[in-house]
Amino acid sequence: MTDLVIRALTESDASLFHTLDDPGLVGRPVTGVAYATFAEGGDYRPEWTRVALREGRVVARAAWWGAAGDAAPTLLNWFDFAEGEEEAGAELLRQAPFDVEYELILPPDWRERPDVLAAGRARIAAAEAAGKKMLVERYRYEWTPECGLPPRPTRLTFREERDDAVLADVLRRIHSATLDAHALLAIAEHDLDKAVQEELDYIHWCQETWPQLAYDAQGELVGLHLPARIPVGFTAGFIGVVPEQRGHGYAFDLLAECTHFLVDRGAEAVAAATDEGNVPMAAHFARAGYPIVGKRISLV
Repeated sequence: MTDLVIRALTESDASLFHTLDDPGLVGRPVTGVAYATFAEGGDYRPEWTRVALREGRVVARAAWWGAAGDAAPTLLNWFDFAEGEEEAGAELLRQAPFDVEYELILPPDWRERPDVLAAGRARIAAAEAAGKKMLVERYRYEWTPECGLPPRPTRLTFREERDDAVLADVLRRIHSATLDAHALLAIAEHDLDKAVQEELDYIHWCQETWPQLAYDAQGELVGLHLPARIPVGFTAGFIGVVPEQRGHGYAFDLLAECTHFLVDRGAEAVAAATDEGNVPMAAHFARAGYPIVGKRISLV
């Protein structure tokens, strides 16, 4: 086979991205988003987009994503290749200058549809061939008014907290016993403080946040929920209960209050996510009326 040419796009030739035909069964197209640069009104940058060409034809492509103010991409969320060009896709990732998480977006029933299953597995295999490893599969949720509001909790009181030192202490207690795969990875590769810092970084990255600490009737800390606005809309960005308060269903109270808080501020949709392995939290989302709208697989 002829040699590959792998390069970044420019604003003048960004249209090359559209020359690779893909049915859009998995990846960012599942969410209804089309590739477009910032200059075109989209949310991608040509210098963060790379294509692999063989004899001038695009056979693989990848687009890294970051918010408007980000100095570097925060994740890879668009990656595909022509039939039979898995190795070209892997080589594109190997040569990329960005070492960030690959987020593969999938429909909720992706394992039940042979064509979607094949497309998802092909991308995972190519990413693994490039050195990435599967971390976790997550449920994607989106609450809308048609879902109905969960009952607002009455057994807790809530207080907004902006002090990073206070938030760090609460997050340290929550993550001292966690099911979250990203936090567990940070702890395993670094330490608990790294997991805490990643959460604080996320809080500061959001466009708007209103971190809320929750307390029981005795004034004891229960946990933290994070109503937030991110580039794609409103989100329940974090739900966490301190270990000594678990077993009482408080995570549902935090999620319900977070939903009400955002609706009171005009939210017509609230996005959220949790790991498949976090069975208790998944049950709280179901109880609160959050439907599963998709899956995400994280490869790091």
